Amino acid sequence: MWMVVSVAVGAAIVLTAIIWAVVRHIKNRPQPPPPTPREWALAELAGLRSRIEQIEPYPFSIEVSNVLRLFISREFRVRATQQTSPEFLASAAATPRFTEADKALLAAFLEKADLIKFARVQASAQESEHLLEQARRFVEGGVPA
Repeated sequence: MWMVVSVAVGAAIVLTAIIWAVVRHIKNRPQPPPPTPREWALAELAGLRSRIEQIEPYPFSIEVSNVLRLFISREFRVRATQQTSPEFLASAAATPRFTEADKALLAAFLEKADLIKFARVQASAQESEHLLEQARRFVEGGVPA
């Protein structure tokens, strides 16, 4: 009987050690790095693209603008979310972080988004698509069309 108990205790100790090692390995596994601001923004814009037909142009322009402003805040360390469009364009003009093409694309985007958001200009799904495309080009570092 004492041999059976000894083997059972030994097996329990070995099993406990194996479980502890597996759990420790899982907990200490390195986490994947967080997405870069560019990766995050592109994923958000792709999600908006899939919902472009379901969202009215007014709330859609707000969502696209928020994604772009958060991207700029995170990527360039500019307070884009706390400034009006004219304030932001003035600060962008004074910094070498933005190329002339970036500034032109950003100005075109903000002008169109502000017209939809604040002047409540009637917009179509096609104009929402254009706004989304401008934001995507800016995030990717593209040039205005």
